[in-house]
Amino acid sequence: MRDVIKSSNNSLIKLIRSLKSKKNRSNHGMFIIEGIRFIEFAVENKIDLVEICYSKDMLFTDGGKNLFNKIKDKKIKSYEIEKKLFDSITDTKNTQGIIAIAKIPEYKIDFNNFTRKFILILDRIQDPGNLGTIIRTADAAGVDCIVISKGTVDPYNEKVLRSTMGSIFSMPIHYEKEILEFINKLKDNEFNILSTCLNTNSYYDEVDYQGKIAIVIGNEANGVSEEIIDISDILVKIPIWGKAESLNASIAAGIIMYEASKNRNINKIK
Repeated sequence: MRDVIKSSNNSLIKLIRSLKSKKNRSNHGMFIIEGIRFIEFAVENKIDLVEICYSKDMLFTDGGKNLFNKIKDKKIKSYEIEKKLFDSITDTKNTQGIIAIAKIPEYKIDFNNFTRKFILILDRIQDPGNLGTIIRTADAAGVDCIVISKGTVDPYNEKVLRSTMGSIFSMPIHYEKEILEFINKLKDNEFNILSTCLNTNSYYDEVDYQGKIAIVIGNEANGVSEEIIDISDILVKIPIWGKAESLNASIAAGIIMYEASKNRNINKIK
């Protein structure tokens, strides 16, 4: 008979709780996934799952049975947790009774062997919902990879994960501490840097997105930093015909990414 974890002092319970902190996620190189479909997305995209924790009720659902059938040959450690204790470690109101601990994928850019041509750079995006939506939209629009700068919210934050609707597992994400140095490397590798900026006469649908291009989306309140603006090759804005002062960052990102995809004729390029 399988032992059931009942104590909040159990080392696994402590680990799960600790991974709710960005600092601890970074230190351990791990993050938490909640829900049957999310865990299925992770498995389908070959995310390295370390351990799975579940409450007993989950085993009697069709979704739970199907998930365990999919992972039974993957030798992932699994532990049953007493329901009351399980409910205390989940952030989801209507939990499906399952949590996985996964390794954070490492995606590092090697400019000596870099084949990406359509990049999205996020400059200090701070709202978890915005970041999650941008990742999901980038996945849908055919972006090759996302580069996030220092000051951007952690993409493995629980709210970000939920907003991505699973795209976090299929979209390569690279964290870059020295974003200006990175952008200059892109320029050395024949990338055009396109930034959103209000102080320009060029609109997003009037420029050429062909070839190697990196689109920069800036902070919700302050936009793209002046340092990045200064080294950008192209500056664009989105017209506002009503009385709104600005667009939500994720909406602006979506508009420009899809314009770029259309302009690049993405279906033929991929």
